[in-house]
Amino acid sequence: MIDFRSDTVTQPTEAMRKAMYCAEVGDDVYGDDPSVNELQAMAADMLGFDDALFVASGTQANLLALMAHCERGDEYICGQQAHNYKFEGGGAAVLGSIQPQPLTNLADGTLSLEDIREAIKPDDVHFAHTKLISLENTIGGLVLPESFLADTQALAFEHRLKTHLDGARLANAAVACGRSMAQLSQYFDSVSLCLSKGLAAPVGSLLLGDSHLIPKAHRWRKMLGGGMRQAGVLAAAGKLALTEQVERLAEDHDNARLLANGLMQLDGFRVDLTWVHTNMVFAELAVELNPEVLAHNLRAQGVLITPGRTIRWVTHKDISRADVQRTLECIKRAL
Repeated sequence: MIDFRSDTVTQPTEAMRKAMYCAEVGDDVYGDDPSVNELQAMAADMLGFDDALFVASGTQANLLALMAHCERGDEYICGQQAHNYKFEGGGAAVLGSIQPQPLTNLADGTLSLEDIREAIKPDDVHFAHTKLISLENTIGGLVLPESFLADTQALAFEHRLKTHLDGARLANAAVACGRSMAQLSQYFDSVSLCLSKGLAAPVGSLLLGDSHLIPKAHRWRKMLGGGMRQAGVLAAAGKLALTEQVERLAEDHDNARLLANGLMQLDGFRVDLTWVHTNMVFAELAVELNPEVLAHNLRAQGVLITPGRTIRWVTHKDISRADVQRTLECIKRAL
């Protein structure tokens, strides 16, 4: 199957499988797993942070960051489309008693600095304490302008707020704009980085921060049941995700643009190429097309999509240029 549903469907590489089989392991809850320790040290050095914590998922990494930055009754500012607001089950509110203050995302994925400024609560007993600004890069496949990251950091400094980056696809953003992950991370007090999306590891994310935040997050991870014991089996794949898969993401971005250009030539699809920054293509269907029928017909030909009036197509390691070309032919037949 050619699976465009998400880059979470990537299969681990053969090198990852061998590394997992041969991984040196210990009990990570005791801090004794050498493979986990090496991954955390490697990631911290690569992204320019004091320390890192290997966790089960991006959702857990974001939740740990929010709970380490904020206390009960505090507030974080984010976008309406932010993953840690919209797609993570309300964990910050349910498990952290942290109030989200969502703002409207602009067309390029950014937030209005004036909206952020106006959302910061005064020091008054009637209000939650605003403690954190949380951004996401990439968001909907869009790379946030670095000037916006710098301006947000300056605003946070002005109001004595912390900043967190949901960097699930930070590697995609870095490759797309020709910067390193460290250069894009420098504007944040903490960053989450997913290893199991485009970087192809089977499981795991990292939370990066300073020597004060990571121990707090470590404690919350234990409380939330995130101690994974001999997790070096997974960390071994994570190390290869960081060393072998980052630069390769450029191929996914090229394939996304190839797909976008092909969809534009087909009746019934509308694609705005200016918003194809990385490995995601959003194609709006004409009203006469039934997305469920289209998905059914494509599945019969070996192509998987998530149906909707606007279909998100996600390219990744396991989709080649030939797969994209074959998919376009399958769509023509389906239509």
